[in-house]
This record gives sequence, C-alpha cells and structure tokens, in this order.
Amino acid sequence: MQAKWQDHIVSTPDVLRGKPRIKGTRIPVSLILGYLAAGNSAQEIKEEFPDLTDEQIAACLDYARELAEFEGVTA
Repeated sequence: MQAKWQDHIVSTPDVLRGKPRIKGTRIPVSLILGYLAAGNSAQEIKEEFPDLTDEQIAACLDYARELAEFEGVTA
C-alpha cells in the first residue's frame, strides 16, 4: 500500500513561513516539484538531497495532484 502524502509532508507556521515541506527537513515541496518540472529524475534529486527517499518525492507529486483536483467555489 502506497503511503499518503500526509505521511511525508507538513506545514507549520514556524518553519519556512508555513510552506509545505518534507517532514523532518527544511526542504520545501515546491523545490522538489521544481526539480521534477525541470526534468530531473528522482535519482538525480536524491543525489542532490541524499536524505530524501523515493516515497517522499512521490508524496510531493501526490500532494500537487491533490491540489490540482481541488475545486474552488465561485460566487
């Protein structure tokens, strides 16, 4: 069973001004998504950030997917 993004991503106002980040680090989700958008593989990202896991990188994508599915209400 794949872990939920909530198991790997947190947002607290006292760290990175509340930006979503990898739990236990100061690595923002947006940084990982930027690397992926630039065409970097998970392996390349892990070489840059050796403490990251495949599950944490996948959680960033799952987080972004869930945000993209959010349906806003218009007045």
